Amino acid sequence: MAELDITRVDKIYHSRKGDVHAVKALALVVKPGEIVALLGSSGCGKTSTLRMIAGFEEVSNGAITLGGKPIHTLPPAARGVAMAFEAYSLYPPLTIGENMSFALKSSKLPQAEQERRVTHMAEMLEIADILNKYPSSVSGGQQQRASLGRALVRDAGLYLLDEPMGQLEPQLRAILRGRIKHYLREHNCTTILVTHDQTEANALADRIAVMEGGVLQQYATPAELKARPANLFTGTFIGEPPMNVFTADVSANADRVSFTVEGGTTLSYPASDISDALRGVLAKTPRIALGIRPHALQLGDGPVKGKVMACQWLGDQTHVAVDVAGRTVVSVSQERVSRATGSDVSLNVAARNLHLFDPASGNAIAHGGTLA
Repeated sequence: MAELDITRVDKIYHSRKGDVHAVKALALVVKPGEIVALLGSSGCGKTSTLRMIAGFEEVSNGAITLGGKPIHTLPPAARGVAMAFEAYSLYPPLTIGENMSFALKSSKLPQAEQERRVTHMAEMLEIADILNKYPSSVSGGQQQRASLGRALVRDAGLYLLDEPMGQLEPQLRAILRGRIKHYLREHNCTTILVTHDQTEANALADRIAVMEGGVLQQYATPAELKARPANLFTGTFIGEPPMNVFTADVSANADRVSFTVEGGTTLSYPASDISDALRGVLAKTPRIALGIRPHALQLGDGPVKGKVMACQWLGDQTHVAVDVAGRTVVSVSQERVSRATGSDVSLNVAARNLHLFDPASGNAIAHGGTLA
């Protein structure tokens, strides 16, 4: 186990068309044995970060230390890092089994132990039946699992997993997520996972680093990201379906706090639902961005009026899309709900489920009636 410390790291790509600042002053610490996901859309800087840690990209500014030892100036082979590549990178002349054991050949492990590790890993990843085959004769998903297995069988200070299950079918991916997390836990593997899949990040990671435009937006547990997003980007990026967001005018006094959203709908709450400190801030804040997660926007008697655009039962929950004053919002119910398209509905939300953001900066003001 080793702690990874990334200290104000920049990555700037230089080209004739101009410089691209892919990663900007990134700072985060991964604790020994912790699993951390770098989550974001394409081009957010997560893969550049992973490649700088591995040594495949130079650090433009800043430092990276592993177990207290600076590694950002070392060649990749000297960093004590194991990496599973999104593009597999298997050796074509070697069998799947030989690829998986390749990094163990230079270790001092007995041959029997090397074979045991490879066999155990292959069984865990459900590729034991292809160990004697060559990469060109197996599927992309099998190659990806072989690449993952090659990284995990090693003894390393840090494991880097770049979209490790992107080629797998959903059912197999769900099974392997649980097995891989158990393996990483059992072996106390300090791990960084790069993914654009929220489900994968939530299932595997202890903490998630949300990135956008090369900037770390928030670094927190999955539960914290959902309940207390640091800004509007994280609030709308995390969660499926995405958070409903309204622009609202604010009225706050000693008795009530009200939010009037576009179209004239007003959400009004007794002062007791809002902390004194937040009421003081809102009294000086005429307009906010109001976020409501779909699970918190409930069908029933309430001030929000609209017409049903679509009602879908997804097997374990119902998604109802509603037109509210010319814009679409989504309500999610854990029970089966039937609403005809075009029918009138009312929606309600409790003060404890409101997320308030500064409309200019996007920074969070409050969650659930208390200051962020």
